[in-house]
Amino acid sequence: MKLVRAISGSLAAGLVVLACVVVGAAMIGARRGFPGPGAESVGWHIAVAATAVAAQIYSDRKRGTATFVVAAFVLGAAALLLWTQWWN
Repeated sequence: MKLVRAISGSLAAGLVVLACVVVGAAMIGARRGFPGPGAESVGWHIAVAATAVAAQIYSDRKRGTATFVVAAFVLGAAALLLWTQWWN
C-alpha cells in the first residue's frame, strides 16, 4: 500500500501545483487585460486540489482498504478535473 499512497500523494501534489498555475494565469490575465481561465475554472481547481490533499492526509493516517479507496478517490477527482476543465 505504500506504493498506492505514494502515487496518490504525487497526484494530489500535482493538483496543487496545477491549481497554483491556473490561479497565476488568471491573475496575470486580469492584470494584462487578456483572457485567462475564468472564476469557475479557478474555483474547481482549488476545490479539487484541497479535497485531494485532505483525502491524501486521511489516506496517510489509515491502513488497509481505506488507503486504496481514498487513493482511488484522488485518482478519480484528478481525472474528473482534467476531463471537465482541460479536455472538454
